[in-house]
This record gives sequence, structure tokens and C-alpha cells, in this order.
Amino acid sequence: MIGFLASAAANSPASETTQQAIGYPSLFLLVSLGSLVPVVPTGAVVSSAAVVAFHQSEPPLALLGVFLVSSFAAFLGDVALYWLGLRGVRSRNGSRWLHRLQDRVDNTTLEKAQNRLDAHGAAVLVLSRLIPAGRIPVMVACLLGEMSLRRFVRGDIPACLVWAAAYQLVGILGGSLFPEPWQGVALAVGLTFAFAAGPMVVRRLRRK
Repeated sequence: MIGFLASAAANSPASETTQQAIGYPSLFLLVSLGSLVPVVPTGAVVSSAAVVAFHQSEPPLALLGVFLVSSFAAFLGDVALYWLGLRGVRSRNGSRWLHRLQDRVDNTTLEKAQNRLDAHGAAVLVLSRLIPAGRIPVMVACLLGEMSLRRFVRGDIPACLVWAAAYQLVGILGGSLFPEPWQGVALAVGLTFAFAAGPMVVRRLRRK
């Protein structure tokens, strides 16, 4: 997907309609899938798409499209995952979705997430979206606290908007520094993965 975005931006403006017809659905699919199944690096995908949009003939419209598609896809993925987890909370035997979410969170991290949730309520969802690996612990805390789906949706809307804007800014930065799209994509992806790996490196250094 990232390679396709870089090669698409290097093509002539006459083919931009075709590029968008392929790129936006692909962006939506990857971000929604990455939100539902936390494996796909969705931040890197959004940043790469923003680099491509920045190099098109009408950057403001293209960037607006990336923002709307990525934030909406992230929102749908979050809501679907929370709904599946909520079904497990309300079931006597739980569910595989709930168990998978709980397996990804250790007790210490979950306790911190529960404390933040008690202190700030649904507003903590915005911060959890921006902190690497912070979304799942907060979501599990919301599930165990039996937060209603409606309340989760209200908190998740601004969270997804802020998240999409933040990673799009990373892409715009990468696109503005280099004349070639692939260079901007490489920088955006590198910054995204460095941002995601930073907290883990700090935690390991503290343990040592």
C-alpha cells in the first residue's frame, strides 16, 4: 500500500482521478482493518497517504479527502471492536474478542488506564489514540468499566479526528521537505515507527 502510494504520486496529474479511486478505498480498508485488528500500522498508512496528497495538483482537496477517509475508517474500526468486546463483557463466558484484547494488556498498564479513565472519563480516549499502544489498554478499561457504546462513541469521535490530523501532519512534513514523493513517504514511515517504538525503548532502559 505504501509503495503504491509513492509510485502513484509520481505519475502525471491526468491520472489523479484513477489514483484517488484506488487510493481512498485502500486507505479506508487498511485503516478500518488496522483499528479492528491491531496489526496494520495505520499511522504509517495515513502519513504516507498524506505525502501523496501533498504532491498532487490540488493538495488541499486531496488532504481533506485523506483526513475524512482515515478518521471515518478509524472510527468505524474502533466502534466495531468495542461493540464486539462489549458483547463479551455482557456474556457469562466472555468472547474471543474480549479475551484477545485482555491478553494484549498487562495488569500494570490496565490499572494505569483505569485510573486515567476514572479521572478524565471518556476524554481519555483522545490521548489514548495519540499514545503508541495506548488505545487497547484504555478500550479494555472502558469495557471492564462497562462504559456504554453511546458514551464510547461520543469520546471516540474527537479521538479519531485528532489522531488522523496528527498523522497527516507527519505526512505533510515529509512531503514538504523533499521534492520526490517516495522520499517523503520514507521519512513519514520512519517517523511514525520511531514514534511508536520510542515508549518501548524508554521502558526497557528504565527496567535495566
